[in-house]
Amino acid sequence: MTSVTDDLPLAADFPKATDADWRKLVDGVLKGAPFEKLVGKTYDGLKIEPLYPRAKGMEPVTGRPAAAPWQIMQRVDHPDPLAANAQALTDLENGATGLSLVFAGGAGSHGFGLEPTADAVAKVLKDIHLDAGIGLELQVGPQSRMAAIHIAEYVKSNGIDPAACDIRFGLDPLAACAVWGNSPYSWDEIVPAVTGGIKGLAGLGFKGPFASADGRVIHDAGGSEMQELAFVLACGVAYLRAIEGAGVPLDQAQGMIYARLAADADQFLTMAKFRALRLLWARIEAACGLTPMPLFIAADTAWRMLTQRDPYVNMLRATIATFAAGLAGANAITVLPHTLALGLPDPFARRVARNTQLLLLEESNLAKVSDPAAGAGGIETLTAQLCEAAWALFQESEKAGGAFAALQQGLFQAKVAATRKAREANIARRRDVLTGASEFANLHESETAVLKATPITLAPYGEAKYKFDALAPIRLAQPFEALRDISDASLKARGKRPSVFLANLGTPADFTARATFAKSFFEAGGIQALDSEGFADPARLAAAFRASGAALACLCSSDKVYAERAEAAATALQTAGARHIYLAGRPAEAEAALRTAGVTGFVFAGCAALATLQDAYVLMEQA
Repeated sequence: MTSVTDDLPLAADFPKATDADWRKLVDGVLKGAPFEKLVGKTYDGLKIEPLYPRAKGMEPVTGRPAAAPWQIMQRVDHPDPLAANAQALTDLENGATGLSLVFAGGAGSHGFGLEPTADAVAKVLKDIHLDAGIGLELQVGPQSRMAAIHIAEYVKSNGIDPAACDIRFGLDPLAACAVWGNSPYSWDEIVPAVTGGIKGLAGLGFKGPFASADGRVIHDAGGSEMQELAFVLACGVAYLRAIEGAGVPLDQAQGMIYARLAADADQFLTMAKFRALRLLWARIEAACGLTPMPLFIAADTAWRMLTQRDPYVNMLRATIATFAAGLAGANAITVLPHTLALGLPDPFARRVARNTQLLLLEESNLAKVSDPAAGAGGIETLTAQLCEAAWALFQESEKAGGAFAALQQGLFQAKVAATRKAREANIARRRDVLTGASEFANLHESETAVLKATPITLAPYGEAKYKFDALAPIRLAQPFEALRDISDASLKARGKRPSVFLANLGTPADFTARATFAKSFFEAGGIQALDSEGFADPARLAAAFRASGAALACLCSSDKVYAERAEAAATALQTAGARHIYLAGRPAEAEAALRTAGVTGFVFAGCAALATLQDAYVLMEQA
C-alpha cells in the first residue's frame, strides 16, 4: 500500500536555512527601519538580540541534585503566633515542605511578622516536627535577631536533635543596614556578634547554613539583576571572611552561607540571574582555594511586581517567577501571596501561593531536568553578560572596603537609584506595562479579602551612629494606584468617579482602536471613560458631551477623520463647556491648528501617561 506521505519531501530535501536567509526576511518586514530596532536592552545595558544560535559545548550549571524538587516554602507572618501556627500546620498538611518564619522588622516583613520572643516561637512551632525533613528558614532583622536563639533553645528544650533539623537561620546584618540606612554599630563591632552566634549554633549541632546574603534588598528597591548579584557576592564574601576570621576553617565556613534572590516575571533574566550566581560564587570559592560546591539559593517571588489593583494578575506574575527560579535551580522557593500588597493574606491566597508550586512540580515536572537552559543561546549569553557585569561591580565594592564600607559610601545606593529612576520613567510612560494597574484597569473590581491583624511594634534598635542612604522597598505600581485611590475617594464622597467623555468621530471602524486605547489610558488613572456613538455633526457631539456630565473630553478617531472633523469637533466641545480636550493619537503637523481649535493635550503610546493623568486631576479641580 502506498503511504500518503510517500510523495512528501524528506527533511534532507529542504535547503538548510542560514542567518542570511533569516536576515533577508527580517529586512523585508522592517521596510528600511534599522535592525537595532529589534535589539532590546536590560536595565544593566545588556543587549538582547532577537535570535541566538545554539550555544555549543556548554555544561549544565550545577544546582539542586538531579531530579530533586525544590523546597516548597510557605510564608508564616501572622502577628498572632497561634493563628500563624494554625496556618503553618495547614500548609504542611497540604503540600508545603518548608516554612519561612517572618519576624517583625525583617527585610522581607512588609509590615507584618511574628514577635521575636521565646513565647511566640514556642507557639508558632507547636506540633511541627522539625526533625521530619521540614525546611525552616528565618527572616529576621536587627530588632528580631534573638529569634534565632529562641529557635535553637526551642529545639534543645524539646529534645530534638539539632543535626536532624533543616534550619536556615538567616543572620544578615548587612541587609538590615541597607534597608534601615543606619547602624548603631560599626562593621568591626557587628562581626564578633554575628560570628559568635554562628559558632554557638554550630556548636549546638545545627548544620546551618546560618548567614544569608540577601539580594532581595536590591531588587525590592528597584535595582537591576547585575546590582542584585554584586550585592549578594559582596555580602557573601564579607560573611565568609568574618567566619574564617573567627577561627572557623574555610572549608567549614563555606557551607555556613546561603543566598536569597528575588524571582520576577521576566522569565529569561530571572533564569540567567540564578544561573549566574552559581557560576560567580564558584569563582569566589575557587579563588579561596576551595573546591566549589553548589551554593544553596532560596528564592522569593518579587515584592516590587505586586499590585494592589487587579491582584489576581499577581498569580500569573508569581507563576512565571516560580517557573523561572525552579528551572534555574533554586533550592527553595517562597511565593508571596497575591494579596500581600493589600494586607495579611487569607486562606485562599495562601492556598494559591502553595498550589502554584505544587502544580509546577507535580503536574509540569519542572524538577525532572537539571538546568534545561544549558546550551540555549539567549540564556547562556545573558548568563555570561550578567557574570561579567556583576563581577565588575563586586570588584568595585571590594576596592571600597567591602559591603559595609560600600554602603557607607553609597556605592550600591547610587547605582540602584539610577536604575530605579529609569525604571520609574518607563512605567510612567507605560513602556513597562503593569497589567491591571498601568494598563487594562478595571474600575469595577470587587474588594479583595485580607485578614485583619495588628502588626507587631518593636522598640527602636539603638542609636543610629552610622548613617547612609536606605534601600527602601518599593512597588512599581504605586504611582498609578495613588490616582486610583483618589478616584475611589471621589466615588465614596460624591457617588461618582472623575470622568472623561470619549468624543468618537466617524464610524466604529474609524474610532474603535483609539477609543479602546483612550479608555485604558484614562482608567489606569481612575478616570472613568464614558463611551459614545460616532458623531459627524458637531452640534450633536456637543449635546452628548453636555449630557455626560464629564469634565474632560477626548477625541477618538482615525487620522483621516481627524483631518476632516477634529478642529470643528474641538471647537464644538469647547463651546459646550469642555475646558480640557485631549486627542487620542500623535498630532504631527496638525498640532498648532488643533490647539487653536481647543485641543489641550494628546495621548498616545509612549507619551508621559502618569504626568498626563496627574495633571488631569489638577485640571478637573480648576474646571
